[in-house]
Amino acid sequence: MKQAFSSSDRSLQSPGMGFEVAKRSLDIVGALVGIAILSPILLGCAVWIRLMDNGPVFYSQWRVGHNGWLFKIYKFRTMKTNAEKPGKAMWASARDPRVLRGCNWMRRSHVDELPQLWNILTGQMTLVGPRPERPEMLEELRSDIPHIERRLAGQPGLTGLAQVRHGYTNDLAGARRKLAFDLRYLRHRSVTSDLKLIFATLPKVWDGAAL
Repeated sequence: MKQAFSSSDRSLQSPGMGFEVAKRSLDIVGALVGIAILSPILLGCAVWIRLMDNGPVFYSQWRVGHNGWLFKIYKFRTMKTNAEKPGKAMWASARDPRVLRGCNWMRRSHVDELPQLWNILTGQMTLVGPRPERPEMLEELRSDIPHIERRLAGQPGLTGLAQVRHGYTNDLAGARRKLAFDLRYLRHRSVTSDLKLIFATLPKVWDGAAL
């Protein structure tokens, strides 16, 4: 693990130790409850992926975390093995031929993201916060979106204000809007707002626009 980016904006600092303790407690309880309740779905996804091409069930990617520290994020593998050329990050596209048969629903429902509950338990992520970006993509966006690294002032989350208000996107205009929502969340974060965003995420789980 290494630090690839950094953010020093004082206006985005944590509200304090009390908030951090309460937030961490919420993360641990939420992740454990989520794993327990969703275990049949998690097991079903793992079996299906294994049957599709006999490859690994999970895959990991480097992502940029709090204050620019890199960590490995875990997801269900919904694409064919070697879906990307070595060293080249690629956006997903509509009807992407790399997606395994029967796995589109995992992407649209974001079930493929649920292994990140492990990242939350280990403290690399939180339930609510800016979504973690790939270092290659973040570096590419820095030339078009100045100070995008300010979103790294908080831990990356499984869901967040940007996902609830704007949804997932993979274009430059969407990245700019997401940054605005991420910074708004960081400036006004609280345990109460986290709980509201968790409940607001539930009806938005199915994303027909997800790729």
